[in-house]
Amino acid sequence: MGVSIAATLQASGAEVYWASQGRSSATRQRAEQHQLIDVDDPINLLTGSDLLISICPPHAALAMASWATDNGFTGIYVDANAISPASSLAIGKVITGGGGDYVDGGVIGGPAWQPCTTWLHLSGSRAAEVAALFAAGPLQASVLSDQVGDASALKMVFAAQTKGSSALISATLAAAQSLGVREALQQQWQDLGMGLAQQAELTLMAAMPKAWRFVGEMEEVAATFEAAGLPQEFHQAAATLFRRMAECDNAGDSREVTELLERIVRHSD
Repeated sequence: MGVSIAATLQASGAEVYWASQGRSSATRQRAEQHQLIDVDDPINLLTGSDLLISICPPHAALAMASWATDNGFTGIYVDANAISPASSLAIGKVITGGGGDYVDGGVIGGPAWQPCTTWLHLSGSRAAEVAALFAAGPLQASVLSDQVGDASALKMVFAAQTKGSSALISATLAAAQSLGVREALQQQWQDLGMGLAQQAELTLMAAMPKAWRFVGEMEEVAATFEAAGLPQEFHQAAATLFRRMAECDNAGDSREVTELLERIVRHSD
């Protein structure tokens, strides 16, 4: 995701910096391919940049903002992570407390290589300035409002459905496997023409390697729902399921659906 966002910024005429220290060879190769400017030490990003975009797992978002302010960053800080509005407001206080300006963001879609596939929604008093930096596309930036939290709210309700549905389908398959009726369930889906017979397994397999990232996201969604006056338990359960899936996926390299489902069922929290 990061390098595709960098490519869009470059297309719009911005200089994009990155820090190679401690990064993998694959990351280095992508950065070199797109001619990003290497400043070696991440600290150098803070002193030489007017804009910093944070894209990391949700659980690290606040720590990333604190690191930036603790080390003197006073430019525009865009948090584009999958976090709740409350988390975004808390990060905004950290950034503005350190003398910077804060823009709330939320990315919807995969890496932005094709038009109309990935959107960066922004909110906050300087959101329009940030959106203008993406004018050349293919990442489409839009300003929702001048209120911090609105962009994160949109990201949360979108993820509530997309990743929440993946969790529900995966849990349904695991339950059917445990109860000995998985084949019958998939046959019933096929008979009804629901399109789930094959899609359910594809959904499970696609989610397994990303499940570790979805844990924190579902916890942020749960907090968002609770703040909106709605039950949080469904997405807390989704977080628990994704945690199981992540740990089971790390337990071996099997790509066989039945074995993975059995691992998920056998796993004890």
